[in-house]
Amino acid sequence: MSACVGVFAVSSSREKRTGAEALQREGELNRFFAEVERRALRIAEIGVRDRDEALDLVQDAMIKLARRYADRPADEWPPLFYRILQNGVRDWHRRQNVRNRVMVWFGRTSADDGGYDPVAAAPDPIGRTPDEELANEQAMDKLELAVAELPTRQREAFMLRTFEGLDVAGTATAMGVSQGSVKTHYSRAVHSLREKLGEHWQ
Repeated sequence: MSACVGVFAVSSSREKRTGAEALQREGELNRFFAEVERRALRIAEIGVRDRDEALDLVQDAMIKLARRYADRPADEWPPLFYRILQNGVRDWHRRQNVRNRVMVWFGRTSADDGGYDPVAAAPDPIGRTPDEELANEQAMDKLELAVAELPTRQREAFMLRTFEGLDVAGTATAMGVSQGSVKTHYSRAVHSLREKLGEHWQ
């Protein structure tokens, strides 16, 4: 996905900017995409349960941000980007419903894709034992499954606040709801996850 980022920035920034200013803005946008792409892919993958679909959604969100909002202040990019991404996830689900794909949450797993993840296969830099690493992976798998089963708004609030680290205001912008709604959805999500995960909750 990284190889596509520069293309997104070039197609938008250079239309309105020239010279050093265009290059500087392009570089800022590329750095932003490089920082968020892995987390965004994880969020999208939890949302649609399909890595290929998630990759398409993240790339589409990057293109739309670059084309529409490249000239906005850089601190506005995170909530705008995640709002575009969440809208893309919602649209994806609407399309699936139209096509009568009722098994959205039980789609392909990463194992079905047959892909090799070099990051996941790399040695653990923290130095955990195999048993500790396995326990951590199992806990994370359970968390992701539990998050995927949350109602849409609760899932979005939890992922944006916890996985991406957006504050309440940024999450509200990304979701297109009030800050009060974010707090309510997040609180309900945390309560539900604690009930489901028990000792795995951290």
